[in-house]
Amino acid sequence: MASLKLLLSQARRHCFTNHPSHVHSPLSHSFFSQTRSFSSSESNPSTTPFEPIPIQPVSYPVKPQDPPPPEPQSSSDAPSLSQPSPPPPKSADGPEPPRAWTREDIRYVKDAPSITPVSYPVRVAPLPDDKGPAENDEMEKERRRIEAEDQLRKKMLKASEDEKLKVPFPLLIKPKQKEKPPLFDLSEAIRQVKANAKAKFDETVEAHIKLGIDSKRTELAVRGTVILPHGAPKAVSVAVFAEGAEAEEAKAAGADIVGGKELIEEIASGSNKLKVDKCFSTPGMAPHLGKIAQYLRKRRLMPDKKLGTLTSDIAGQLKELRQGRIEFKMESKSILHAGVGKVSYKEESLRENIGAFMNAVLQAKPAGLKKTSKYAGYVLSVHICSTIGPGIPVSIQSLSKAADNYKKAHVV
Repeated sequence: MASLKLLLSQARRHCFTNHPSHVHSPLSHSFFSQTRSFSSSESNPSTTPFEPIPIQPVSYPVKPQDPPPPEPQSSSDAPSLSQPSPPPPKSADGPEPPRAWTREDIRYVKDAPSITPVSYPVRVAPLPDDKGPAENDEMEKERRRIEAEDQLRKKMLKASEDEKLKVPFPLLIKPKQKEKPPLFDLSEAIRQVKANAKAKFDETVEAHIKLGIDSKRTELAVRGTVILPHGAPKAVSVAVFAEGAEAEEAKAAGADIVGGKELIEEIASGSNKLKVDKCFSTPGMAPHLGKIAQYLRKRRLMPDKKLGTLTSDIAGQLKELRQGRIEFKMESKSILHAGVGKVSYKEESLRENIGAFMNAVLQAKPAGLKKTSKYAGYVLSVHICSTIGPGIPVSIQSLSKAADNYKKAHVV
């Protein structure tokens, strides 16, 4: 403790002295310097107290710069790793040459494999003359083929120009309007039909009438019957549903099939197919036809009072049928079809049959059509034709004249 007090008193006394080496030093630095001198004087009594210790300067070697990449050389000119090449002489004007390799530089590259530069031959595109004979032959064939196609194209273009087939652009193509065929007089139309009938069998002459009636309006439906003065073009087979004396009367009138309840049961069971063209029935047998009503309607054989097939006068109806009575009915497209004779009929006979048919059509005109003329708004067009012949349009004036002539001659 005493020695510490002595040390502190000496340090205090030393701080207030005007020593030349410590005039401009801070207090803390003087204190530590005195302490270091005191400790050193105690360890080595021979040294003088407060003597400064000299500090030796330390120098570090300069880090070598990275050498520039060496230029590629041949294997014979490449320098060996163990003995580096001496540096080239330094020029006064030029830049400083690269320095020689040191041991440290060699240490990093001594294990690297030696890279031998590789040189590739220069490739030049071959000319046509450099190719072989096979390739030249293929090129010659291709050239000839292309030339032949060009010549063919030129010929076709020239031919199209000569024939004026080349269409200019733009071209406005006007749609062709459908020209209406000329209307023929009834006599001329009949002659045209006879001339166009070239089938080996006796063709049927047909009349087709386009009506101006909406087919969806059932109250305006057109249907009726007519007796052709020169007979119907087809023989009709008839079946009659009757019993007793009426059945015997039907057989005498020439009915093909006559029967009552037994015939209805056979048709319902399927044993009798009823292959006929017309069916007649007496009013007494009408209630029993309900069993086969669907079968008859599918074949348009159901007896109907409007058509005269449901009547008590079976003999009279069969007589009219044999004389040439036909039926007509408007179809879904407002068209009437009817056979009015054969091609073998005389021209006058066909004219009278067509007149009778047109008169019946006028009589079946619906009352709802309020037109001043007989045909205006009702009959739009009329065509006649043979079975496999073309249709010939007929003028309404000639048809109206034929209908008036038939009415004067046959209707009282």
